[in-house]
Amino acid sequence: MKTAGTMMRSIIAFALAMVLFGTSGSIKVQARTTSILNSNDVGIGNILNPTDVAEISDEEVAKAADVASEINNQVDVADDEDESEDEDNSSLVMANVSQVMNIRIAPEEDAEKVGVLYKDCGGKILEQEDGWTKIQSGEVVGWAKDEYLYFGEEAEEIAQEVGVQLVTSKEDALRVRAEASEDADVLGVITGYGFVDMIEDLGNGWIEVDYNDETGYVQAEYVDKDFRIDEGETMAQIQAREEEEAKRKAEEATKKAKLTKNTGAVAAGADETRLLAALIQCEAGNQPYEGKVAVGAVVMNRVKSGAYANTISGVIYASGQFTPALNGTVDRVYNSSVSDSCMQAAQAALAGETTCGTATHFRRAGGHDGLVIGAHVFW
Repeated sequence: MKTAGTMMRSIIAFALAMVLFGTSGSIKVQARTTSILNSNDVGIGNILNPTDVAEISDEEVAKAADVASEINNQVDVADDEDESEDEDNSSLVMANVSQVMNIRIAPEEDAEKVGVLYKDCGGKILEQEDGWTKIQSGEVVGWAKDEYLYFGEEAEEIAQEVGVQLVTSKEDALRVRAEASEDADVLGVITGYGFVDMIEDLGNGWIEVDYNDETGYVQAEYVDKDFRIDEGETMAQIQAREEEEAKRKAEEATKKAKLTKNTGAVAAGADETRLLAALIQCEAGNQPYEGKVAVGAVVMNRVKSGAYANTISGVIYASGQFTPALNGTVDRVYNSSVSDSCMQAAQAALAGETTCGTATHFRRAGGHDGLVIGAHVFW
């Protein structure tokens, strides 16, 4: 069955083929086909008129040829888009597994494994053979058994469900507006040619996006739209990722060892222990145990530093340091009830335990660089 493009080309080719060169520099044309051009254009209507025979100039024929060429180019573009869309739809493949599937170098069960596809990963079909399909997903190229894949409309439906529509900035810094207007407030900036999730293309030159969980708007001319689905991993990528993860864990372990290295015990009586526990309860009573110990450690690090008072009470009641101590809250807690966890944290800090290294300061997280534990940052 001929496509619209093929039929259009046939009409154009037939019309132009009927051009007969005369001896006087003029041309006689008879074309028995339906006109696809504007018959009001001088000469063009005569060329494609199904019954008339007319004499037209070389200039008019050139004009007709230009118009025909433009139409042919437009038809080619349309056909290419249709073919590209059909090809994309027919070549899409999605993983049909609950966890992970193997991709092999050849269509054989015992062939070398070159990579994996995880649940919701997809790719494109390269070729098919005896119940196996060769696919490309990211950098993974290899064979997978058909029984572990979705094809056709089913693959398309899954891709639409699990994929994400992104908009990528063409600029180094793109403003995100609170409304679809250049006069609207700026919510923020997409920097470094970054991307965000697209909510909707409004069709009026603006695109609605999800910007840090807020609805924002960007101008369509400054972004590219891109639909993405998860891709598989090669064995080399898996190895590199696992090595990087092992390195990160080792670095974290080393850092934690430094942060938790015992700083040495300090002798204290029951009163000072309770006082320290009362301060911990006032400053970190709603924090995890690690945060409680950190507050106690800050006090003990000051006692040991030489830059502050050398007693627990001296540090706690120092002017301008711990607000709960200055406004009487610590005293009220001391004289009423101190929680077991805060007492335990105080005893741990007195024994030299720390979760913040040798930090001597802390405050609510967000206002200073340092080690964040719960709602506090320590430095």
